[in-house]
Amino acid sequence: MIFESHAHYDDEKFDRDRERLLASLPGQNIGRVINVGASIASTETTLALAREYDFIYAAVGVHPSDVDGLNEQTFAWLREQTAREKTVAVGEIGLDYYWEKDPQAQERQRYWFRQQLRLAQETDLPVIIHSRDAAADTIQVMRDAGAENIPGVIHCYAYSPELAQELIRMGYYIGVGGVITFKNARKLKETVEAVPLERILLETDCPYMAPEPHRGTRNDSTNIPYIVQKIAKIKQIPAEQVEAVTWDNACRLFQKVSAPLSGDFST
Repeated sequence: MIFESHAHYDDEKFDRDRERLLASLPGQNIGRVINVGASIASTETTLALAREYDFIYAAVGVHPSDVDGLNEQTFAWLREQTAREKTVAVGEIGLDYYWEKDPQAQERQRYWFRQQLRLAQETDLPVIIHSRDAAADTIQVMRDAGAENIPGVIHCYAYSPELAQELIRMGYYIGVGGVITFKNARKLKETVEAVPLERILLETDCPYMAPEPHRGTRNDSTNIPYIVQKIAKIKQIPAEQVEAVTWDNACRLFQKVSAPLSGDFST
């Protein structure tokens, strides 16, 4: 079975067929899905999906591009959501300097990144970190926050193999998605070759980042086998081994997924 560690099925791109698609996933070898909040609004819709589907779990958090929606009141609400039974992570959080060039806005990103890292530590949850064009500041904020004691994954990893090794030494996992199938994804392929399989998680970031041969179309978890096959080819191991090890990796990181559930997902 496949553990999808990063999806956005609450996105409007799934509005026309969300129910049918999600109902079909367990029959297509997708055993667990973490739907990931990116704003206060999408955290609410993520929690709703986790309540509705027993194989879907929630990550609650605010993406760096949406931190203007965070304030004392909304952050207090976010803290409350970490106590829900099917909330398994704080995310996605982090820094994105690709879209945001203004120094003051970047400082706001760093502030709320620190606050959400602290929230994860206080609530004993792992983090899902987004970092784009912000490697040095991401590492600095993580170190300042004592991230060695906050488990997590660097989602949609796009930096060097050397930085990946540094993050692994800090205890982090590397999220690998559809980009690994792209012809120009040299750094990511080198990273996958260099890091232990025991530190890789499978993800789609759907509806974005569909792998070849479906690049440019709406992505979903049924495309993960293309990612598995590419990792298996790079590692020169069977695809079944990639599925099994990455499943164990995700269960090790997102420990509440493995815990027995009461069946009451409304509290």
